Amino acid sequence: MSLQKNILSNYIGQLYVTVVGILMLPLYIRYMGAEAYGLVGFFTMLQAWFNLLDLGLTPTIGRETARYRAGVTTALDFRRLFRSLSSLFFIIAIVGGGALFLSSSVVAGEWLKLQMISLSDASLIIKVMALCISIRWVCGLYRGVIAGSEKLVWLSVFGVVFATLRFVIVLPVMWVYGFEALVFFFYQLFIAVLEFVALSIKSRSMLPRVKNAVIGWSFAPVKNVLGFSLTIAFTASIWVIVTQTDKLILSSVLPLSVYGYFALAVLIAGGVMVAIGPISSAIMPRMAMLHAEDKPIEVLAVYRDSTQLTAIIAGAAAITLAFFSKPLLWAWTGDQAIVSSVASTLMLYALGNGCLAISAFPYYIQYARGNLRLHFIGNIILLVFMVPAIYLASFQYGMIGAGYAWLVVNLIFLLFWVWFVHSRLEPAFHLKWLFKDVLIILIPASIVGGGIKLLGFESDSRLLSAFFVAGAGFLIMITAVLFSSAARRMLRSVISRWRPL
Repeated sequence: MSLQKNILSNYIGQLYVTVVGILMLPLYIRYMGAEAYGLVGFFTMLQAWFNLLDLGLTPTIGRETARYRAGVTTALDFRRLFRSLSSLFFIIAIVGGGALFLSSSVVAGEWLKLQMISLSDASLIIKVMALCISIRWVCGLYRGVIAGSEKLVWLSVFGVVFATLRFVIVLPVMWVYGFEALVFFFYQLFIAVLEFVALSIKSRSMLPRVKNAVIGWSFAPVKNVLGFSLTIAFTASIWVIVTQTDKLILSSVLPLSVYGYFALAVLIAGGVMVAIGPISSAIMPRMAMLHAEDKPIEVLAVYRDSTQLTAIIAGAAAITLAFFSKPLLWAWTGDQAIVSSVASTLMLYALGNGCLAISAFPYYIQYARGNLRLHFIGNIILLVFMVPAIYLASFQYGMIGAGYAWLVVNLIFLLFWVWFVHSRLEPAFHLKWLFKDVLIILIPASIVGGGIKLLGFESDSRLLSAFFVAGAGFLIMITAVLFSSAARRMLRSVISRWRPL
């Protein structure tokens, strides 16, 4: 399947998952309460921290799957690697999930600031979280095989189905059994088990058949990719620490109900990062395969076109959220308390995520080349600056302080570190990339967003506010598309196909 179709299917699936998750939040808060939703935000944060145990195994199996498809790895070696990694995944899931399970009483009683939910219920919920997180984390192995095989359309459809089960069907289930946090999390555990079974069956059906050979179990296949895996593991660990430290600190500082509002703002701002997931899932195996086939020009072409696509989607989303956070929150929730509490935080995190979406690109080309030394160094630098900034700002100013720290550090990283990496990997490439693939798209889109903002729109109508934000976002997006050479080239190709003979 073509790269464009893979990216499109990824976007459709990821957009659906993101939109459905976001649209359901006001209903969760209305029926479950802000404190119960705070537990949902805490659950999301714990899943991210659990990735510290990944040890680089998930991206490694994806890359090795792509290398097998390119003919670099034999079927027998690939099957042996898969079996070895499967064992490691289950061992780590049991150890990590067990630690969280056994410490549930301490987390509920000493860390969270409970108000309405009882300590016993909170402790039981955290135990269910531990089981759910462990099961869903093991699914990363199977997703890696499917993504590395570029079966991304299937993966997108699968994501849509399970997002519907997870975010939408949970409401009628709670309507029957009660709008309580316990019902919500036991249902999530049931869905996690279904997801595990489905992904396991699909991924194993895609493994190559090996005849007249014993696959066995050995640590040797893992040792062959250990250097690459551990480099990813370390940088991924830093990534988790950098992106989740604010959430971890604030989960202890803020009352759980207020933390629920903060989690809501961060989730909406996370919509900006929708651009990274589908694009990276599509281009990482493709770039790895092109590099294995010794096609450097094609690698850079994919890199630049994907940067422009990210600038269009992530950039337009960040600009829209930054300029129109208040009318968006009002249209979405109809709750002025939420609007006044999180509008500024939403704006700061959206802009910071926009910077992060663009600055992630040098990692993809290093991943394709199998050398993550600069990515390793860059993440250490980011860690050294981000964690103290977020720690101090969070304790001093709460969630708004965390937002400012997030934006400033990510902006500095984008301006300076990305330039340094490009200068080492592709000399004389950075300025062309920055101006022709990023700024030429973002500056006009920002001017349009600022111009619409100056109109001073205000309305008590949620429907009218929704239409205004949607219209503004559409104009910002169209502006970004018109200033993108890759988008214009794609549009010309589509028009030429439909042009009457």
